[in-house]
Amino acid sequence: MPTLFLYAPRSWCFALGFCVLALCVHSATAMSIRELRALEKSDAKQGGHYKRYYLVGAMEATLAAHDTGVRSGAAPSICLNGRRLAPVMAEGLYQTELQRNSALYEADMPVSLVMGNALTTVYPC
Repeated sequence: MPTLFLYAPRSWCFALGFCVLALCVHSATAMSIRELRALEKSDAKQGGHYKRYYLVGAMEATLAAHDTGVRSGAAPSICLNGRRLAPVMAEGLYQTELQRNSALYEADMPVSLVMGNALTTVYPC
């Protein structure tokens, strides 16, 4: 019985550490469509800038993830074919995809999913 008492604090520390790690991983998820809309409305002066800044980051991250997958051997799904993709295009791509498939997207879906679908649709291979 004494051996169980000695290991109990360690198991509690391990369980507590695991819970903290799980909460940290959960908090690092992508922003949803609803959260992006709330971010835009949160500040009358800067809300639109916050939204555009996030969309540029989502676009660049989607392209970087796609390029990494292609380098690892996956089939390409986004082909720019020498065309330039400017940061100012991010909001237009996002809004067009939301309008094109408005019945498909729910408010709790991640913005990165919408951006990935927009890039795949506009720049197909």
